[in-house]
Amino acid sequence: MIIGLDVGGTHTDVVLWGNRSIIREVKVPTDPVDLFTSVLRGIEDITRNINIKDINRIVLSTTLITNAVVQKKIPSVGMIVSSGPGIDPELFRTGTHYYPVSGSIDHRGREIEPVDESAIKKLINPMIKAGIKSVGVVSKFSIRNPAHELKINKIIKDSFDSVFLGHRVSGSLNFPRRIATTFINASVAKIHKDFFIAIKKSLGQKKLNLPIHILKADGGTMSFEASIDFPGQTVLSGPAASVMGALSFAPKDSDSLVLDIGGTTTDMAVLVNRVAALNPLGIELGGYKTLIRSIEAESIGIGGDSLVRIKDGKLKVGPQREGFAIAHGGTEPTLTDAFYVLENMDIEKKSIKGIAPLAEKLGLSVSETSEKIIKQACETIYKRAQNLINRINSKPVYTVKELHKGFMVNPKKILVLGGPAPFFAKRLKQLFGFPAMVVPKCGIANAMGAALSKTTCEVTLFADTQQGVVMAPEENFAGKISGSFTKKDAVKKAYELLEKKALQRGAQAGELEMEIIEEMEFNMIRGFSTAGKNIRIKAQIKPGLIEEYDHIARV
Repeated sequence: MIIGLDVGGTHTDVVLWGNRSIIREVKVPTDPVDLFTSVLRGIEDITRNINIKDINRIVLSTTLITNAVVQKKIPSVGMIVSSGPGIDPELFRTGTHYYPVSGSIDHRGREIEPVDESAIKKLINPMIKAGIKSVGVVSKFSIRNPAHELKINKIIKDSFDSVFLGHRVSGSLNFPRRIATTFINASVAKIHKDFFIAIKKSLGQKKLNLPIHILKADGGTMSFEASIDFPGQTVLSGPAASVMGALSFAPKDSDSLVLDIGGTTTDMAVLVNRVAALNPLGIELGGYKTLIRSIEAESIGIGGDSLVRIKDGKLKVGPQREGFAIAHGGTEPTLTDAFYVLENMDIEKKSIKGIAPLAEKLGLSVSETSEKIIKQACETIYKRAQNLINRINSKPVYTVKELHKGFMVNPKKILVLGGPAPFFAKRLKQLFGFPAMVVPKCGIANAMGAALSKTTCEVTLFADTQQGVVMAPEENFAGKISGSFTKKDAVKKAYELLEKKALQRGAQAGELEMEIIEEMEFNMIRGFSTAGKNIRIKAQIKPGLIEEYDHIARV
């Protein structure tokens, strides 16, 4: 059995999967101030009277890290940045305790200027006095040669709780984004670790000593233990859970638009041949452009509980949420109330009273006002979905084979999930002009998808036959090669490293669907002849659902 748990803005949904079907499902209110309690209560409820020995793992999808960054509720951290000539590191300052230092390595991994060890040592006391517990270290070309980051780490590691190195958090080229990615990881390290310790301790007290995985932004999972070293990868797991919950119902050989309409927001993403389109560079979170691998998603403040009001004489739907619909005991009219009026629900009388003051201000009937509210919300969703599709089609490379070949995204089906999904589907079908399907068990589909998601990761490998080196600094790997080393050899080595990494992060050997998502080879010229080759390979474990459960999810 597998437990899937998704922390939403309104509810925390939990499902317990058996060998052939869902055994139990529960919903508990989400406490945004204390997500830990919401998670623990959900696990307690779902495991009541269940033999714990029959449960194989728990998969969590949590908004903890996302909320901390977006709301800027993160502690101060130190950043030590070495850029070398040609770029001003001050352009990428992340905060007060940001220290540009000397030392540089070129694009081939050769040292140009050494690290000034005495200057690094002088930074320790000021950071300690400022209460800094976590530090990020980034050297511009550390993914070609991590020696400087490793040297700085050796000097400072005993003075701080955690040190995050740029070459370990991402193997991709992009100095500004690697700074931001390292900063995010350092910033959320304590928050994530405290959450990890609390969950493990509480479950241990209840003798629930189960393997715990956490859903990542790319729609895959990693073990909770592995996430301690890469906490930034757990951001935006909400939209990822939406996609994975809809995946089983997506048609093959065509594109689909996924719309997860919750109480507070609508999250949207695109599936290409049942594979989520991943952002080509990385997510932007709280104003920081990162290298964190993520599903390309759009999130807007439109949900079932979105506040409806008149502002400056005009109707406005969302993005605020003041509580539940009036029909469910709330005090302010919501989008759900408008649906109840038009759908002639049994509890519509309360909703009518809530919509009536708005109708009076607009000079319309209650039904006309409800129709206007719903139309505005659906048109907002439609416009933002078109923006998402256009954004995907305007960027050159995505982590989907079809898009690498220049295919254009053209969804022909909408997969709608979330509590309000049945209300929206018919109207969205009219707007988009193609079928809209309500995903079965749409109210808990996120938790279902989280439970069944495979472990994913990626590996970036570089080879320089002129220098005789092959390396994947993110994986702490470096080796010697001969001048006859080929791209085929590089792919083989990348797959070996990828398999090892995936197993370490909690993957099962039978679910490793590996693929090359980027491969480049350049001749290096000296004088008028080829002096060697520069090879770059990026491989991934393809995101998806655990194979033996995929067909069950569609039943």
